[in-house]
Amino acid sequence: MNYTFDYLVFIGRFQPFHLAHMQTIKIALQHSQQVILALGSAQNERNIKNPFSAAEREQMILSNFSEADQQRIKFVHVIDVYDDQKWQQLVKSLVTEVAEPEAKIGLIGHFKDESSYYLKLFPEWEMVELESLVGAISATPLREAYYRGEIIESAFPLGTSEFLHKFQKTSTYQQLQHKYLTQDKTNLE
Repeated sequence: MNYTFDYLVFIGRFQPFHLAHMQTIKIALQHSQQVILALGSAQNERNIKNPFSAAEREQMILSNFSEADQQRIKFVHVIDVYDDQKWQQLVKSLVTEVAEPEAKIGLIGHFKDESSYYLKLFPEWEMVELESLVGAISATPLREAYYRGEIIESAFPLGTSEFLHKFQKTSTYQQLQHKYLTQDKTNLE
């Protein structure tokens, strides 16, 4: 198969991984030999905004793809760096460690709102810009519903739904749910 790219980079927190994320990866797999998922907020501490570890997100994401597609999906873990230039350098260096030298690398994403400005930080990578997908799903309201004890099944692929049900039975979920239910609801994005 002839692909436009050797690697397409998809940056996100995937907290949790939902149908629009999955649709983006499926499109990326049509255009690229490999897809590199740059998992943001990959530091170890959990919080309401970032309940799942990088390893858990890898498991959650891969559970939704065939074995053949799983072989084409790579991950890099990007910790939070609150300086755009340092963050951009970190993402580029992590991607370079995974990609073959001289590979054609692109970036896939959607300019959802002002929080998507980071997509413009990689002018050397050709952009595959997507329109809004699957009814403009956003992870924030899905996480909030999850902490209220609801799993909005229609927003998730099966593997994510199964992961969320299992995670709901853990003490970690109970602690995060308690924090969510007892805290000030500002700054949850």
